Amino acid sequence: MSHTLIHNADECKYEYHIDGHVAYITYDDQDGNMHLTHTIVPDALAGKGLAKTLLEDVLKEIEKADKKAVAKCSYIVKYQEKNPDKSHLFI
Repeated sequence: MSHTLIHNADECKYEYHIDGHVAYITYDDQDGNMHLTHTIVPDALAGKGLAKTLLEDVLKEIEKADKKAVAKCSYIVKYQEKNPDKSHLFI
């Protein structure tokens, strides 16, 4: 399943728009570090691995921008713990 990542800079979100629903990660850019504050996947889209796919797409964008991510949401903290191979993307 492929999705297009949308950067909604006005609302500090990275979003997927799927079947009338919006899954998103909010952030706060502090001194070039992207503090990822919330991960939201609507119930209608839950259980399909969407949060992980969304996060990995967001991390690619952060890496392309030569920034680092800071995990501020419980889902992202757990992802960071389970994926030590991605530690270079976080501070």
